[in-house]
Amino acid sequence: MKPQDTVEISEEATAEGENASVCSANESESSLEEQLSAKDKEARENWDRFLRERADLENYRKRVGREKEELLNYGNKSLLEEILPVIDNLERALAHVSDDGQGAVAEGIRMTHAMLLTALKKFNVTPIVSVGAPFDSAFHQAMAQIPSDKHEPNTVVEEYQKGYMLKERLLRPSMVSVATAVK
Repeated sequence: MKPQDTVEISEEATAEGENASVCSANESESSLEEQLSAKDKEARENWDRFLRERADLENYRKRVGREKEELLNYGNKSLLEEILPVIDNLERALAHVSDDGQGAVAEGIRMTHAMLLTALKKFNVTPIVSVGAPFDSAFHQAMAQIPSDKHEPNTVVEEYQKGYMLKERLLRPSMVSVATAVK
């Protein structure tokens, strides 16, 4: 073997080695790019998931806040609905009281009635004014129609049972008679 041949072989070997290292560098670069691309995609998915979870948490907080406010404002509705018949009975008793020696009993009923109405006002329960008002199915329950030329048609003429509002919600509708045109 000649020294020139050795040099040629070594140059060829060097060239092949360089090509191999360039190929492996290209392969490692492409695999690095693929890994970076995959990690970037995973990071974007994680960020998107984070934003969605954050929005869900915020919606949950808002919903719980609304439910809490609703409970504070209207949580005592069932208790108030149970008290209303007691007030109705006291009003009926007052309507039938005569002043023939039972003045003390009548005065006690009036005082009890007034105390209950005051307690209801503290909880924002107010009676619905019905007699003389136009009939509104959102607040009134029509029990009868009375032909009348004294009142305009569709006007509440008589109230059988008072209706009440709890803040701006209907607690119980008024039971009423409504005027109709005389034929």
